[in-house]
Amino acid sequence: MSVRHALLALLGTAPVGAFALRQEFERRTGRTWPLNMGQVSTTLDRLERDGLVAEVPSDGDVPHYALTDGGRAELESWWAAPVERGVPARDELAMKLALAVTLPGVEVQAIVRAQRTETMRWLQALTRLRGEPQADDVAWQLLLDHYVFAAESEMRWLDHVQARLTRAGAAHPADAAASTLASERERVVARGDR
Repeated sequence: MSVRHALLALLGTAPVGAFALRQEFERRTGRTWPLNMGQVSTTLDRLERDGLVAEVPSDGDVPHYALTDGGRAELESWWAAPVERGVPARDELAMKLALAVTLPGVEVQAIVRAQRTETMRWLQALTRLRGEPQADDVAWQLLLDHYVFAAESEMRWLDHVQARLTRAGAAHPADAAASTLASERERVVARGDR
């Protein structure tokens, strides 16, 4: 998600100061994406530099910002455009397992079991969150649903990984490849082909 566009969206409702903007962002995203004030201030500075927001008079010492016409156009363009899918985001688990299956001596099945336990713990925590008071908040429900679906998808993928490892006939494909090479080397030496 573009923090830049999220802040534009929030400023589309009313002029607001940086601190209130940060609080509103976190509230509306179910506090799943905390922002620090430095990030908010830097983003506002860039939005102002790019002519998308302008400082407006406020009651007090805290500067308030509002969308400019250019900011409204930028926001409308963002709402209309789909989120592009290109190079997948880096996924630590996928990278970890990709490395594990290619390096000798790594117990891949143990990694899969440990991750399955963690993913199940996360799924249970998400399920408990559905019963909390903010559960009637549609934005919060959408975020929870997204995380639940992602956790369920990860569980299915881990099942797939385990099945693929089982079909490969070894808990560790790199160990199986090394074993095949050693067997081939022994046959060559036994025949005297060196």
